[in-house]
Amino acid sequence: MTETVIRTDDGTFAMINVFEVEPDKQKELAEVMSEGADRFIRHRPGCLSVNILTSLDGKRLVYYAQWRSKADIKATMADPDVQHYRDKAGELAKPDPHAYTVHSVHHPED
Repeated sequence: MTETVIRTDDGTFAMINVFEVEPDKQKELAEVMSEGADRFIRHRPGCLSVNILTSLDGKRLVYYAQWRSKADIKATMADPDVQHYRDKAGELAKPDPHAYTVHSVHHPED
């Protein structure tokens, strides 16, 4: 089993896309993003994980994907199959995508 692990200084990149969505379209958006991730994104070179989070108020969806490199992100975004899902998502909600690195991670003491 693989898990999403967030660490500093491991050289990975996160692609985080926060969608503003109408509550009645959040589920459909989540299904579109999940389908695209399952069919194409997770099979792309450099993909480490894809996580889709839905807000409790129904107004946002966060797409959090971890990648080995910025070049892997760029190549994936150029794939026509991926662009198809990006366009479908854009019809349902307003995206705000950005690439990130991890600055710090904090855990409670045991």
